[in-house]
Amino acid sequence: MFMEGSRLCTNCKKKQVILDEVTGNWVCEACGVEQEFENFQAHFGGVNGPEGAFVRVGQDIYCQSSDFNYKQNKVYNAQKKIETIASQLGFSSSRSAEVRLMIDEITEGEFGLGVWFNVLVGACAYVVMRKNKIPIAMREVASVIEVDLHELGRMVVRVVDFLSLDLPKFDVVSSFERAIQNCPDFAEFSRDKKDNMVKQGRFLLQCAEKWFLTTGRQPMPMVVAVLMFVAELNQVKVSIEDVASELHAGIATCRKRHKELLETLVKVAQVLPWGKNVTVKNIMKNAPSVIQYMEMKSRLEKGKRRKSLQLVVERNLEEIASECLRSQVEYTSDDCRIEHDAQYYDVADRNAIVNVSHDNLDELQISLECLSNSYSKFLSETTLMKAMDDSGVDHRRKKIKTLGLHLYKNWWSGNSDLSKKLSFEQILQKDVGFNGLPPSFVAGQLACKKRQEKIRVAKIRINDIMQSPDALLGDKNDRYFVERLQAREQRLREINRRDLNWEDYVIEILLLHQVDEEEIEQGHYRRLLDLHVFDSVSVCNIFSRGKQKKLKGKIA
Repeated sequence: MFMEGSRLCTNCKKKQVILDEVTGNWVCEACGVEQEFENFQAHFGGVNGPEGAFVRVGQDIYCQSSDFNYKQNKVYNAQKKIETIASQLGFSSSRSAEVRLMIDEITEGEFGLGVWFNVLVGACAYVVMRKNKIPIAMREVASVIEVDLHELGRMVVRVVDFLSLDLPKFDVVSSFERAIQNCPDFAEFSRDKKDNMVKQGRFLLQCAEKWFLTTGRQPMPMVVAVLMFVAELNQVKVSIEDVASELHAGIATCRKRHKELLETLVKVAQVLPWGKNVTVKNIMKNAPSVIQYMEMKSRLEKGKRRKSLQLVVERNLEEIASECLRSQVEYTSDDCRIEHDAQYYDVADRNAIVNVSHDNLDELQISLECLSNSYSKFLSETTLMKAMDDSGVDHRRKKIKTLGLHLYKNWWSGNSDLSKKLSFEQILQKDVGFNGLPPSFVAGQLACKKRQEKIRVAKIRINDIMQSPDALLGDKNDRYFVERLQAREQRLREINRRDLNWEDYVIEILLLHQVDEEEIEQGHYRRLLDLHVFDSVSVCNIFSRGKQKKLKGKIA
């Protein structure tokens, strides 16, 4: 059968290719050569994919496989990826649906596949949790989807900008509560003890917010620091490495925040009569007293003075302090205990002696001057005491065993408003005995003063180097002239011996280029160098001046 208009024969190039009805192959009628690859038929489907009948799981709809095109497969796989990541983060079905709707809005129903889509799912999951005020760390999301933290952060910023969202502030207190409930190191403790630790941590965290220890910083390292402090306060042995890895926080940053918390508590303790003896090393021994003071201070209303109660306290406080401080002091080695000083920290006994009811504790105001006088008197009376045994041997190296936390377990009352969750404005209105500035601001001010000193020294170096000996007026035989010259040489030798780093040389270069000192104090050296030193116009002018000098030299 001749097919007019058919393709040419691959052998004779004639248009006499016919279809063999027996074999179903195309052959040339002129030369009889079978045409290769002309009889190919797809036995498994057409151009739209495999043919056949499939049943979708969970549906009774009969559909052809051609219904599963590329877009539907992509959407199906994307939704499976969303469900997988949501389940790994512990999302409910409603939260997972919210993430899916957010991605649908961002991608206009296209969804996607690949690593970028995983980052988008993680960013939307983080945004959904923040919208619903559920504490979750960005590091935790990054570890689940196995992407870089900064890449995830950039995607979160893009999602927030695209949807024009206003995310609420990260809830540090809720994050601490979630951490102490989910941390395996605290799983064996009773519910009452956990609740007590949660109140203590909530109190300290909100005090840290008042002291601006969390301002402009990652919140999870401070959560780890407070968790470690509360654990040690309740005699729970935990490792900061384990807690930091469990909460997905940097170990070095957690150590730094823990140190800052201890240093701040030491500053708070300075108002106590024995505050000068409180250091970072022994702050845990004095922590109950410090927290008691902070708790009592936060419960007093500003400007409220009860003179009658103040008179009662001042009349009896000297007697109380003397009785407590005159308790028997035992000079023992480190493995012994002191049993008679616990009443100094016992609030119940102290209030009983004052003869003030527990209901009036909110109105109690302690005169620190009266207590300080009693404490000074006690110290003056005990200066002649020596640690000597019956044989007369001096034990100067033996120390007084400080009070253990087990001797005053009832120091925590939890009646302060800071033990409850407050807003940031309410926290700032509370008085805990210390008002600190943000550590970053303090560090910036110290760095600015350090740069001012470097600028002053650099100007001295420049003046000494640029001032030649001939510039010193006077006769070389004059004694005053010789002394000035020797002093200049001495300063130059001291400058050469001084350890100068790259910052000193950069400041010197900027001063030589007549950069304003106030700009140098800010410390943006790279910007100033690009603007004043490595500027293309100034460099061209330098080279042009050099060429002009060479030409003048040749002409001369």
